[in-house]
Amino acid sequence: MLARMLFIAVIATLAGPVADAGESPKALDSAGALFGMRESVQSIDISPDGTRVAYITPGPGRTSVAVVADLVNGGPLLTALRASGNPDRLSWCKFVTNQRLICRVVGQVKGPDVLVAYARLAAVDIDGKNFATLGEEGSSYDARLRQFDGDIIDWLPDDDGVVLMAREYIPEEGKKGTLLVRKKDGVGIDRVNVVTLKNTMVESPTRTVDYFLSDGRGKIRIKSWQPKRGGSGQLDSREVYHYRLPDSKEWLPFSSWDGTDGMIPIAIDAEINSAYVKKKLDGRMALYRVKLDGTMATELVYKSDTVDIDGVVRIGRGARVIGVTFAEEKRSVIYFDSSYRQLATVLGKAIPNLPIIGFLGSSADNGKLLVYAGSDSDPGRYFVFDKSARTLNEILLARPALENVALASVRPVTYPASDGTMVPGYLTLPPNRSDARNLPAVVLPHGGPSARDEWGFDWLSQFLAHEGYAVLQPNYRGSAGFGDAWLQENGFKSWRTSIGDVTAAAHWMSTEGIADPDRIAIVGWSYGGYAALQSGVLEPGLFKALVAVAPVTDLELLKKDAHGYTNARIVAEELGSGAHIVEGSPLQNFNQIAAPVLMFHGDLDLNVSVEQSRKMDAKLRAAGKACELVVYEGLEHSLVDSDVRAQMLDRIAAFLRANVSATASVSN
Repeated sequence: MLARMLFIAVIATLAGPVADAGESPKALDSAGALFGMRESVQSIDISPDGTRVAYITPGPGRTSVAVVADLVNGGPLLTALRASGNPDRLSWCKFVTNQRLICRVVGQVKGPDVLVAYARLAAVDIDGKNFATLGEEGSSYDARLRQFDGDIIDWLPDDDGVVLMAREYIPEEGKKGTLLVRKKDGVGIDRVNVVTLKNTMVESPTRTVDYFLSDGRGKIRIKSWQPKRGGSGQLDSREVYHYRLPDSKEWLPFSSWDGTDGMIPIAIDAEINSAYVKKKLDGRMALYRVKLDGTMATELVYKSDTVDIDGVVRIGRGARVIGVTFAEEKRSVIYFDSSYRQLATVLGKAIPNLPIIGFLGSSADNGKLLVYAGSDSDPGRYFVFDKSARTLNEILLARPALENVALASVRPVTYPASDGTMVPGYLTLPPNRSDARNLPAVVLPHGGPSARDEWGFDWLSQFLAHEGYAVLQPNYRGSAGFGDAWLQENGFKSWRTSIGDVTAAAHWMSTEGIADPDRIAIVGWSYGGYAALQSGVLEPGLFKALVAVAPVTDLELLKKDAHGYTNARIVAEELGSGAHIVEGSPLQNFNQIAAPVLMFHGDLDLNVSVEQSRKMDAKLRAAGKACELVVYEGLEHSLVDSDVRAQMLDRIAAFLRANVSATASVSN
């Protein structure tokens, strides 16, 4: 019955106003500009009364803007905050009251010896007035660098304008001639009124805590920390967790996690006094429920026989857990709450051809829900569902510039590796050419390596398909999400297996007649860039062009890059020692590379130092090999700049046309 009562009522597709508030409406005169433009919605929330949404949208270049739209009366968008991207960038904004937001600002800067990431929380009115930072005010006498000022761990839905904030406190040192010296040190919990800015300490700061979990009702129930190794200051790979009984301040041992064994608490359900945890079962992550009543009684909630459980779905101002998520060929959500299970089914029927449905937020009374819907060939749309009125209103497009562009379907496939193992992946053929044969092709390995590709919209693979290429995204061994056996040691220690699976993708496309074997390239970002270069080492004649964005090129250098950071020992252990360090480094084997190389890198890349690309470029050029490196100043690993992404895509297209002889671009 409900399905028949639903109807789509488009109240606003805010492409025009969004362009005014955010992205500069430059002429989109190339495919690179169309696909390189960042999503119009990068974070979104609905107000407690359900009448407004706040979201982060891109401005010109690397700018980000927090805007607020009135869902009832329409009208111009309100600009709450704007960040230049040099280096500040808006990460998210959420409503605390109908008139006030909390936003997170992130960035990274060059320190004396290392790059330093930072984050700050700020409160601001929806019209941009009454801006105030929420962290402890800095001092020139601070005893150490203040990287992160804190996190919101409970939005306290029953206490208007008040949140629980885990705040980083830093003592002062060297301050003379006054008794007013700050001594608080570590992470504590404060109750913060974001309107009056009055705060009350709930948990005293301590250096032995990294973060807390609350029950969504204002009670701190779990704390976690990562121990240090002796007096070295280096982090241990273990996470340690303690918990509290409902009406106690005493901390009791809960669990630990060493990367392979133990439990990881991810959410707390106050109604049943239990924590949801991830724990290994048969070599894969499963979801369990653990009683927080002193018994630690544990029950299995859900497991998959093929993949890891990766998280839970939460809804409402109290972040109630309503389901569990995992990705097999396609992402699935198993809803515990029958009402949301029914609603997801109904919305799936009401929004045709957009099977990826997600609940992103709700009004305070749960009467209005913020919903995302998308697919492999649709970047996504945002809706507000009114339960009482039974209306579903489309409010925003994720990528309005692509609304009238032909986009490609994505098909899950498997192909054989050299040892016969079947490797999962996703095949994207050019739009309207599903039966095409002997196409120019691109293998597109993902980053990580402890990550994976999923079925859905991907701007990079869609761009390549639009340019006329068959694109295969392999979930090679070393990818995360498929259990311990698939993860192996990792994509660096087990590089021969991982890279072998990547090159097998090209062989399969040729054997199947999908790709012309003389017109196959490889494109990758981060570990994917490493895979592109190392594939050129492993099978020099296979790929006719290698494109690497922010690639790792030398494993020993990757260890050295971690020096100066507290995770240096962890990085060294993950990479290991032995012959694979040299054999698995493109920089050490550059003479094997025969195909032309194109690389891109930001000089503020905290994940992979730009020196990795600079050294590779220098080696290849000195040897007389075809190589080009483009370095973008002031940008990090993801190159969060629409203009830069557009330029990069257009250069990739020209490079591939010159070396792989692609057919003409598919018409819009």
